[in-house]
Amino acid sequence: MLPQPPAASPVSSAQQVGAGTIRTANESRRALLIVNRKARRGDEEAEAAHDALEMAGIGVTRFDPPDGMACADAVTAGLARNHAGEGGINCVVIGGGDGTLNAAIPGLRKAGLPFGIMPLGTANDLARSLGIPLELEEAARVIAEAAPRPVDLGEVNGHPYFNVASIGFSAELAGELKADAKRRWGKLGYGIAAFRLLRRARPFTATLIHDGQVERVKTIQVSVGNGRHYGGGMTISEDARPDDGLFDVYSLEVEHWWRLVALIPWLRSGTQGRWHDVRAFRTTALELRTRKPRPVNTDGELTTHTPAVFRLHRAALQVFAPPDEPQD
Repeated sequence: MLPQPPAASPVSSAQQVGAGTIRTANESRRALLIVNRKARRGDEEAEAAHDALEMAGIGVTRFDPPDGMACADAVTAGLARNHAGEGGINCVVIGGGDGTLNAAIPGLRKAGLPFGIMPLGTANDLARSLGIPLELEEAARVIAEAAPRPVDLGEVNGHPYFNVASIGFSAELAGELKADAKRRWGKLGYGIAAFRLLRRARPFTATLIHDGQVERVKTIQVSVGNGRHYGGGMTISEDARPDDGLFDVYSLEVEHWWRLVALIPWLRSGTQGRWHDVRAFRTTALELRTRKPRPVNTDGELTTHTPAVFRLHRAALQVFAPPDEPQD
């Protein structure tokens, strides 16, 4: 196991959080709010999210992107339309789920402003990894009162992600689980789709290259986690944090599909690495190759294919989140 570098320290109450921008923990927030109305609770709770932020004492400027505009472009367009900087907007709030937050990454990086999360999605795994409450009033209070803290980003073949990237069963599940099913069934939708796929799951050969090692494995799934939670209740590792400067990797090297059923409690708690047929390790970079191209799932969306090159970007963004370590 690699030695763990010191975790990034929490942002102090007067720390630089964006290019040339100094914020304090008690400074009045003036937020650009973007809500993905196609998220599971986005349409029905867009107004509630706006009201919760205002009740928490945050000045809110809303930008409703036109149909078809990417979330990253919405961040850029919203900030361009409304004054950002001294006396203007000093943070961005995204209302949606993990897919919405993933899509916003390029815009957030370009903006150089801290961001907040109003959890309106199905799984809200990033919010849970960061210890952000799922109730809108409590989430708004975090944005109003918490100092921004750093969060890492994973990247695979140029595609950034917050939570996890997977090849194998999880990627097939992402392809099977349609947006309308997630909106209708919520977390239950993950279980329904997984049950349909489970008996069709077959091991494949993959080559893992990391830390001077070349490992050839037969696996059902390889997951490369930047955050802690993913997939509507699964945990990449019990010790994983989205700001620890490390990837947590596991490979499910099981021979029969029913072993995955037995593994579910361990996958939920992040202790699957204790099983003899699960390979688990931590690293800062990884290359993954397969015999034929396989889809890669990043934060619930299929974005690229193998061969997959993973890189880690430490403290790439600043997020309003509780200072304590995330809780389950």
